[in-house]
Amino acid sequence: MAIIKCPECGHQISDRAPMCPSCGVEIAGKITRCPQCGEIYFNDQDVCPNCHHANLNARENVSSSYNQNQNPAVAPIPATTQQEAAPTGNESPAPKKKGHAALIISFVLALIICAVSFYFYNQAKTSKETEAYEYAMTSSDPLVLQSYLDTYKDGARIHRDSIQHRLNYIKQIDRDWRNAVASNSKAMLEEYIKKYPDSHNKIVAQRKIDSIDWALAKTLNTIDGFNDYMKEHPYGEHVDEANDKIQDLNVKIVQPEEKEMVSSVFRRFFQGLNSRNESTLSSTVSDYLTNFLGKQDASKSDVITFMYKLWKDDILNMNWHILNDYKIEKKPVGEEMEYIVQFTTTQKIDRLDPTKETEAKYRVRAKVGTEQKITELNMTKLAE
Repeated sequence: MAIIKCPECGHQISDRAPMCPSCGVEIAGKITRCPQCGEIYFNDQDVCPNCHHANLNARENVSSSYNQNQNPAVAPIPATTQQEAAPTGNESPAPKKKGHAALIISFVLALIICAVSFYFYNQAKTSKETEAYEYAMTSSDPLVLQSYLDTYKDGARIHRDSIQHRLNYIKQIDRDWRNAVASNSKAMLEEYIKKYPDSHNKIVAQRKIDSIDWALAKTLNTIDGFNDYMKEHPYGEHVDEANDKIQDLNVKIVQPEEKEMVSSVFRRFFQGLNSRNESTLSSTVSDYLTNFLGKQDASKSDVITFMYKLWKDDILNMNWHILNDYKIEKKPVGEEMEYIVQFTTTQKIDRLDPTKETEAKYRVRAKVGTEQKITELNMTKLAE
């Protein structure tokens, strides 16, 4: 037994099936295979419909039938037999037997043929439905699943329930995805990934989260912000850009530790003035200053001289206080940094003569060089 395609409708059937369960054409004993190309076709066709090779079986059948019809071999009946067979006048003809047995056999054979045909038809239909079910269960396309439900409305109940459940699940995934995308919310996108870790939208969701975090980092425009982005997305699409931004910020933006260094230098400078301490004061300035209170190329001795000029004979005590309103810029000098500083300070004085000025405010403009010492300093007295 072999599985062949019905020559009439192309449905796959057994070559021993009495008839095709799809189109009803007779199969067993009515088909032949072309010896040249292997095509299956009906015995009564003269040539193969595919390659047109002559059907020898058809010619032999026609020849045999022709000989039997034109030259029948009929043996002569002997005279004695004819006489014996002829009835006499006294004999009555024998009653003919009715063909009930033949009728029953024919009916039984017809039932068998119908049962077999129905069996193969049902098997073919069931097999086709099973194939469609298995294919639909591997698909994530709602159209494929809906097509199964529309085509096989009388399919197995368990199959239809499974397909319907999968279809509902896929539709729910699609709804959640559309909501997450429309929200443009990192939290909703992360929730979607957590809920559907195997979704084909997972990569797209991750890229959207990457874009959201990068937009936030650019808005903050801080080293910590860009570092947070790279920590969250070590293989993100904007890692190289984040590194470049950090390098730019290191050059342009004064970091907290740098501000602390600058403020420490000026605190010690004014502490040296308050206490008339030459050592403390000189430790905060460079050996040579490009400008000190208007004097070009000043030295440490010029700074010490300024301190003693402040402490006039009638001054009992002096207190310089920085208001901590620093404005600091920085620029690279080789591989080091130079800081341009501006801030406000007040000077309070205890005098022997209380009628003289006891308080003043100054705007300070200065530079701190690569050695973290003052290289330039000017003060402007502010009007009250």
